[in-house]
Amino acid sequence: MITTNAGRHGCAALLCAALFAGAPAMAQPVLVVETTDAPLGELPFQPGAEICLRWNHSVTGGAVADCFENVAGQLTLTRSYLHDFAAGLGEVAGRGKIAPAATGGYWITEIAEPIPDNSLGLRVGPAAVNHRLTSAGQAIALSQIAPDTAVRLTLRPN
Repeated sequence: MITTNAGRHGCAALLCAALFAGAPAMAQPVLVVETTDAPLGELPFQPGAEICLRWNHSVTGGAVADCFENVAGQLTLTRSYLHDFAAGLGEVAGRGKIAPAATGGYWITEIAEPIPDNSLGLRVGPAAVNHRLTSAGQAIALSQIAPDTAVRLTLRPN
């Protein structure tokens, strides 16, 4: 037997569930990968989360990464990983701090560079370059799905 209070709360819960069952879910922020033709994929991108664009340097083959955060709805480059100080890689005065990485190479941290219009253009490299987006437990293998293709990485906030 249901008591009066439990019955009222149970009905209120059922009423709320019925009212919101057909309501659209609030849009969650995502990092969208798209070409001029169509979207290729997306990753959830909550504020404070990090998504890294990783690849193999086209000359040396060493690991490289640019890591971005959703800073209050702004796509922001926060840190970069470089396997060595090869040509074109290294410190830029006034742009972050360099620290050795535990596994070799080094990180440039505290970059805090907002990406204009929340959108970054990228020419995806071939399989050997292995461009990929990684986040907590998810990845998009860009070089597998769109080698040698121009794409845009765009933060779409909620």
